[in-house]
Amino acid sequence: MHPPGADTVLVRHGDVNTKSNTVKRYMEDRLAENIEALLADRSIPGEVERRWNRPLIHTDEERVDAATDAATDAFGVVSGSPALTVDTAMGEICTALAETARACYDGGAFAVDARRADKSLPYTSEELAREGGTAIWEAVEDEFSPEVDLDNPDLTFGVEVREDFAFIYLKTVPGPGGLPLGAQEPVIALISGGIDSPVAAYELMKRGSPVVPVYVDLGAYGGIDHEARAMETVRTLSQYAPNFDMQVYKVPGGETVDHLVETMEQGRMLSLRRFFYRAAEHLAERVDAHGIVTGEAVGQKSSQTLQNLGVTSRATQLPIHRPLLTRDKPEIVAQAREIDTYTQSTINAGCNRVAPDRVETNARLEPLLEHEPDDLFERAEDAAKRAELVEP
Repeated sequence: MHPPGADTVLVRHGDVNTKSNTVKRYMEDRLAENIEALLADRSIPGEVERRWNRPLIHTDEERVDAATDAATDAFGVVSGSPALTVDTAMGEICTALAETARACYDGGAFAVDARRADKSLPYTSEELAREGGTAIWEAVEDEFSPEVDLDNPDLTFGVEVREDFAFIYLKTVPGPGGLPLGAQEPVIALISGGIDSPVAAYELMKRGSPVVPVYVDLGAYGGIDHEARAMETVRTLSQYAPNFDMQVYKVPGGETVDHLVETMEQGRMLSLRRFFYRAAEHLAERVDAHGIVTGEAVGQKSSQTLQNLGVTSRATQLPIHRPLLTRDKPEIVAQAREIDTYTQSTINAGCNRVAPDRVETNARLEPLLEHEPDDLFERAEDAAKRAELVEP
């Protein structure tokens, strides 16, 4: 729901405001570029105005809700509101509130949330809320008996007064928050056919890091639709970042998996993870990425005990980012559904079929190295060199 004649989207950011003015200006420019890309990708006409503290999207009433939805998919955006632009004069604001009430308010309790950025205006936020509330009341009192509830209203009339314009809005759509994508350095994202890794990649994107997706082809152990599921999730993630390259590096890993299954029993899942990390490290050198992101969580699998995570992490000198480290599975699944990367979790992933009957939960590096193929890292380097860049 939006006021009649709504023509603007108010875009709010959060963490960007904590930065120095120079960094903030850079991040606001980056955010505007990303919003422009989302609008263009979805064929939504709109002009992004790069204002200090409050970017705006100028569009028309027919498309203002779609533009709000696009803006609130942009990393760094805390929320957005489809709004009507009016003059800052008290009378103009009250007239707009009355017209909005006649069109959109049909009963229940209401409140006015008024905010004034320009402190030089001849009224306070409290005065504006009081006068605006009176205008709303008088606009509808002949139709029904209005109520005021400042704590738990059924409908809130938002008013934000900036230096040269005031904005009237009725809803606030939440965004992901975080930092604008591209504000941080890129990372390699190890994407499997499972639920966790796309959510982990999304979390790094939310903090401003573009991701370079890497899928390791497990050959015969890939499982039904393993690769298709991985590519589908990358396609979904790319919809949040249409101005960033989201091609996938497909790493051939089938031969190494076969070799591990034939030569190792205990610990082979850990060696497979070490193969992944080492291949990712070589790809990171190629694309100038500064870390690796995975969907691992403490204790979720036998290979993800704290002891085992320590052993596998020593395969690379790059930092391994695990944003889901302390998350419960239902929480991860809920977020996967929310960002639309959730797929059927009943389909067996390839790693499950590689796991031996007796799992290792408390590995030590030295004993593992005694059983691990001597050429494991050479295999990883060769696989990274043979990685194929494919469209998701």
